[in-house]
Amino acid sequence: MFRRYFISGLLVWLPIWVTLLVIKFLVDILNNTMSLLPHRYQPDVLLGMHIPGIGVIITLVVIFFTGLVAANFIGRRLVDIWDAGMSRIPLVRSVYTGVKQVTQTLFTPGGQSFRKVLLVEYPRAGLWTIAFQTGDATPEVRQSLSSEEMVSLFVPTTPNPTSGFLLMVPKSKVIELKMSVDQALKFVISLGVVQPVVSRK
Repeated sequence: MFRRYFISGLLVWLPIWVTLLVIKFLVDILNNTMSLLPHRYQPDVLLGMHIPGIGVIITLVVIFFTGLVAANFIGRRLVDIWDAGMSRIPLVRSVYTGVKQVTQTLFTPGGQSFRKVLLVEYPRAGLWTIAFQTGDATPEVRQSLSSEEMVSLFVPTTPNPTSGFLLMVPKSKVIELKMSVDQALKFVISLGVVQPVVSRK
C-alpha cells in the first residue's frame, strides 16, 4: 500500500520537478548573459535595484531586434562582415563557424535536420533503435563506400538524448517512422515506457 501511494505521488511530482529544473536552467542561462556586460552597464547597477527576470526580458528583446535588423539587406551585409572577421581569428573561427553551421541547419525553415524519425539496425544486425536524420552523407563518403545514396543519422543515448552517435547509413537500410520528433524523444527519455500514439491515416 505504501509503495503504491509513494509511486503515485512520484508520478505527479517528478515531471513537475524536472520541468522546473529545465526552466530554471534556461532562465539562468538568459540571466547570466547580462554578466558579460561591464559592471557599470549591468541592469542592477543602472536601475539601482535587482528586478528578478530582467536579464531574461532584455536578452529576448535583444535577440528579437537582432533578428529584425539581420533580416534586411543592410543587416545581412553587417552579418557577412562580422562572419568574415570571425573566420580570420585562428582559434575562434573553428568554434564560431561550427556553431553557426549547426544552428543554421537546425533552425532554417524547410531543413531536414531532426525532421524525420528513423528506425535503424544498431549496434548490430537484428537490433533496432530510434534515430533522427540530420542530413545527407557527404559526396566523399558516398563515393568512398558505394554509389548508393547515404544519409547521416544521430542515434541518441537513453535516457539522456543530448549525447549519442553519428552514423552514415545507406538510405535503403533505414525505415522512416510516422511518429513526430517530440514523440520519439519522449520514447527515448522514458526508456521506452511512454509509447507514442501514431495515427494510421
